[in-house]
Amino acid sequence: MLINRLAEWGVDTVFGIPGDGINGIMEGLRRHADKVRFVLVHHEEAAAFMATAHAKATGKIGVCLATSGPGGIHLANGLYDAKLDHVPVLAITGMQESGVLGTAYQQEVNLDRLYEDVAEYNQVVMNPAQLPTLVDVAIRTAYARRGVAHLTVPNDIQVAPAGKDPYQTVAPVRSPSTAPVYLAPAVRPRDADLRAAADVINDGNRVAILAGIGARGAGGLLEQAADRLGAPIVKSLLGKMVVPDDSRYVTGGLGLLGTKPSEELMDDIDTLLMVGTNFPYTKFLPQPGKVKVVQIDIEPARAGIRIPTEVPLVGDARATLEALLPLLAQKGHDHLRTYQDKTRTWHEAMRALESGDRDPIAPQYLAQQLDLAASDDAIMTCDSGTIATWAARHWHIRGNREFYLSGTLATMAPGLPYALAIQHAYPGRQVIAYVGDGGFAMLMAEFHTAMRYDLPIKVVINNNNSLGQILWEQMVLGYPEHGVRFGAPLPDYAGWARGCGGFGAQIDKPGDLSAALDEALAHPGPALLDVAVDPDEPPLPGKVSYEQAKKFAAAFLKGQPRKASIATTLFKDKIQQLKG
Repeated sequence: MLINRLAEWGVDTVFGIPGDGINGIMEGLRRHADKVRFVLVHHEEAAAFMATAHAKATGKIGVCLATSGPGGIHLANGLYDAKLDHVPVLAITGMQESGVLGTAYQQEVNLDRLYEDVAEYNQVVMNPAQLPTLVDVAIRTAYARRGVAHLTVPNDIQVAPAGKDPYQTVAPVRSPSTAPVYLAPAVRPRDADLRAAADVINDGNRVAILAGIGARGAGGLLEQAADRLGAPIVKSLLGKMVVPDDSRYVTGGLGLLGTKPSEELMDDIDTLLMVGTNFPYTKFLPQPGKVKVVQIDIEPARAGIRIPTEVPLVGDARATLEALLPLLAQKGHDHLRTYQDKTRTWHEAMRALESGDRDPIAPQYLAQQLDLAASDDAIMTCDSGTIATWAARHWHIRGNREFYLSGTLATMAPGLPYALAIQHAYPGRQVIAYVGDGGFAMLMAEFHTAMRYDLPIKVVINNNNSLGQILWEQMVLGYPEHGVRFGAPLPDYAGWARGCGGFGAQIDKPGDLSAALDEALAHPGPALLDVAVDPDEPPLPGKVSYEQAKKFAAAFLKGQPRKASIATTLFKDKIQQLKG
């Protein structure tokens, strides 16, 4: 009954691992294998990441499955990724037989209590008669609230006769007999709010647009608004694919991974239009009171949460922009041209760092070569850490390219399982997992999953043999590095790929990189390229503050063990920029 109802909702894949707490559900999957495919992974965390990636990439609910106790616990990290990035995921877990609950039975964990924070809908199925309706409510809630729903099913309920109601409830719950469907509401702000927002924007002299992933599908309208207002467009990292990076309006990202022009813009404007973003790093936003803000968001509770907002517009980004555009006055482009010039200068500085003459390989060069070699419809998945900096600045959205990572949770390890799920959903697309060695090592067993299901993902490891982001964060805080470099012996990730039956190669010379990337991308099956990059290359912010520089220097004076090589790398960076 459970699996059949999922199929009626259009679910065609469940990611997970079997266990004795879900044997009844696994039998349901076996019986309905023609409707719902079970993708066996090596770790439940990967299953949750894959369900999250499926939801991010397709817009349809992702489903993951884990056994009772430790299996359900392992799902939590991936489920928080879904929660914080607002995508619909259904987690299904097992539970001990209802008759032994509360007796400290083996692996007894109250997963419904564990998931109280992460789940928008969270229910123990205690009666077979509940099941179809609870599936319906769970999925509708996940869609409506853009988050996680959780159903946990005791073993005895899993194998009970379908539809049985042993308790003779007074008002049995019945699902509709027709095929279930979720109808998303068409949300458009009130006319009075639109006019008030237009008045605020039209009164501004120096306007900017900050766009996030909530504006996906409205990129053309954003560019129309930018042209009308003479407003540069800044993108959150999650919103990187909303507008092409080569758009004449785009200044790049914002924050530690952003660009200098975007930071300077936030200090220069008097009006900000935020579209589909809940940008959390408030220190990079304008000072409260210095700008007037209009925010477009589908969720009323998020309006004004980051910065005081004159007019919140509650609505879908596309529908709201369509209604707002006719009310916006045409402005001159002097302000826009200023930041177009700054952005060109910034790109020249970035290109100067993408040099193939440096040995060890500069991570900027690896990212640039991957950007050049990949197709115009490639989908990149990325991990957290320094890898996200190189992707943000050197992987360019053009054509139909897409980009996915763990945004608000910023957890390590999702890059590989994200790629698997997206390749499964889009078998004809080029899917590249661009990951750090730290994140890859956490769930590297899933490369074997790619081989078993013939998912031709390409994995490119930016290998600095360290937890690079933490290293630099320690230094910026003025601390000497501690516990961030892995050291010898070095893992043979390429050997692991070959051991799984895929393509695997190690590269440590810049002259070998381009040909190796071409070979890996052309390989018909899963491929892995392990690239040794300069471990002393700093992921500097777009605009380094005096306080950051002072603490960075203090870390050297306190005994930074690699200060000579780091100083050399920084010197090389500056020389390359001057050459550029």
